[in-house]
Amino acid sequence: METVTLRGGYNTNLVIAGTTLLGLAAGIIGVFALLRKRSLMTDALSHATLPGITIAFLTATALGFDGRSLPVLLLGATVSGVAGVLCIHAILRFSRLTEDAAIGIVLSVFFGAGIVGLSYIQANANTSSAGLNRFIYGQAATMRAGDVAIMGSIAGVSVVTTVLLLKEFALVCFNDAFAKVDGWPVGAIDLVMMGLVVLVTVAGLQAVGLILVVAMLIIPPVAARFWTERLWLLVVLAGVIGAASGYFGSVVSALLPRKPAGSVIVLTSGSIFAISFICAPARGVIATAIRRLRLRLRIAGDHLLERAHELHTSVLPASVVDELAQRRGWSRWLRTLVIWSLRRAGMVGSMTSNGLEVLRAGMARGARVSRNHALWKQYLISYADIAPSHVDWSVDQVEHVLSDALIAELEAELTAQGIAIPAVGSAGR
Repeated sequence: METVTLRGGYNTNLVIAGTTLLGLAAGIIGVFALLRKRSLMTDALSHATLPGITIAFLTATALGFDGRSLPVLLLGATVSGVAGVLCIHAILRFSRLTEDAAIGIVLSVFFGAGIVGLSYIQANANTSSAGLNRFIYGQAATMRAGDVAIMGSIAGVSVVTTVLLLKEFALVCFNDAFAKVDGWPVGAIDLVMMGLVVLVTVAGLQAVGLILVVAMLIIPPVAARFWTERLWLLVVLAGVIGAASGYFGSVVSALLPRKPAGSVIVLTSGSIFAISFICAPARGVIATAIRRLRLRLRIAGDHLLERAHELHTSVLPASVVDELAQRRGWSRWLRTLVIWSLRRAGMVGSMTSNGLEVLRAGMARGARVSRNHALWKQYLISYADIAPSHVDWSVDQVEHVLSDALIAELEAELTAQGIAIPAVGSAGR
């Protein structure tokens, strides 16, 4: 509990503060990388930083400086990462390769060059590579107050820039062609977005490492996307999820011995994604399954009521229900659910020995569905030049989802052409 309430010690608090700020910045900026469909680009960018780290180390050591200085290494990582992104753009511009192929080439070549450089440093007796491995796997425990200040600065820049340029970012992310035609500096806006991605990526190297930093940029906005359709709320939620991942991941890492903070942070973020994926009220797996089940029950119920209307009976014989269930491929449990949902909606009564009792509301619904079927069928025959023998299947898929406005348009169109419109039948109790 002391760790959770930031009373776990000075070093622990530094790690928690730094990773929380990093998660906040990564979540916010990751939204625009996701919307620009550059998730793989961030992965290539993170891997492309390794040769820059090794070159910066060797250069600083050769000049007599401390090669393990964090600002020097981060500067090298930034230059190398930007070079990797420029190489991807050059390959796309001057060749016919697709973007994923260009990203794969740059990612593997730059990372391979970095591994070679790291191996050279480790084999050279005149240099010491102590501390460089932390940029591959992350080592948040080595954070100092200056590192946290850098994280805070990057988080502040990310928040302020996003607030000031949210409209411009949204325009470029959703319709860059229109923005270009309308006179917006798309290239400059895109450069600002990629610059922020580079900043967050480089800042996250020490905390989670170049292999896992891409998860900090992608998982929070993807998880947030399950909860909202609005851009500003997506940005806020992604920042909150990123910050929560950094905070709770660092806390769990501090409570559990020998558990690296970077990996635990990513696992925490992944857990939030899993919860969002399953439980989100609009896009989650459970909500989607319930929505599909309701739609299936409604369509199946419409078929049952439509059949009652066609037979002009308020008591649907059990044999007819069985025949319809067999023809439509309903399982026993689905048939039971269909009848239960219709009874709950006041469309049918109880199932007696004579059959299923269809109430007045059910007969009216069946008449409307039957009329929608006839309207759409007549429209397809008259305007889509489809043979009458070929329209029933497609009409059957559409008749259940025709809105009142579309039905009114169909009626007006058919009336204008002098085509007879079927009347709503009436039957039942």
